[in-house]
Amino acid sequence: MNQPDNIPGQPQEIRRLLGPADIRALAAELNVRPTKTLGQNFVIDANTIRRIVQTARVGPEETVLEVGPGLGSLTLGLLDAAKHVVAVEIDPVLAGRLPNTVATWRPEAAGRLDVVEADALKVTELPAMPTALVANLPYNVAVPVVLNLLKAFPSLDHALVMVQDEVADRLAAVPGSKTYGVPSVKAAWYASVRKAGVVGKNVFWPAPTIASGLVSMTRREPPETKATREEVFAVIDAAFAQRRKTLRAALSGWAGSAAAAEQALVSAGIDPRARGEVIDIHDFARIAEHKVQLPA
Repeated sequence: MNQPDNIPGQPQEIRRLLGPADIRALAAELNVRPTKTLGQNFVIDANTIRRIVQTARVGPEETVLEVGPGLGSLTLGLLDAAKHVVAVEIDPVLAGRLPNTVATWRPEAAGRLDVVEADALKVTELPAMPTALVANLPYNVAVPVVLNLLKAFPSLDHALVMVQDEVADRLAAVPGSKTYGVPSVKAAWYASVRKAGVVGKNVFWPAPTIASGLVSMTRREPPETKATREEVFAVIDAAFAQRRKTLRAALSGWAGSAAAAEQALVSAGIDPRARGEVIDIHDFARIAEHKVQLPA
């Protein structure tokens, strides 16, 4: 593998990052082949890493949570920008190698990295509380990982995640759009969400079949409601389980009957004939609250 030619303290935009030859050399050393099971697509383009870090607006005092660091492409870029990086990696071989890669390429930053071998769908504790989430997420679990981390770590102020492009569209969708659904509404409980760009296929190894999308999130307070998050999410799930039906019909099982669903909707100021795809997170919270308040 080529040795890094950067000097500690150089600005991030001119510091050397892993390229295609470096990634393949690391993979060969570890006898690693990217697997579809773990949704592994390694970024091999340094400019894409710089773009992600810049778009994420990582501050020099921040602790960044990275999920699925793989061979360390993004990890190096994050260490150039942030005070501390906590990398969660499910693959034990990759998790074991990452500290050595950082020690080789960024020796001055080795003490600012924590590697946690864990499943990001289940992680609830970290060695440091993160303020930002920046990650190239496995396509097959991207949405549940994002929702779990936003729930588990209220310290996360903002996030930038790279996901399958159509998943990016779903996460950032607004009421009334064709892609608006469960991911859109549940993400909106935690944060304001927008699509921050598209990433082509050729910056990955192996190249995925479709483009990727960047999704930016900024933490905000959830809607004011007497209902719990679990109760609101139950309404969302019910509404989109039969998205072509009116809310009166779709929520009948959730409420106990169509009449009870209509009562909750009317009390919440929602047209019972509307569909879930046209109302926002605040509307869902009001519906959940009024179901809680219905007499037994």
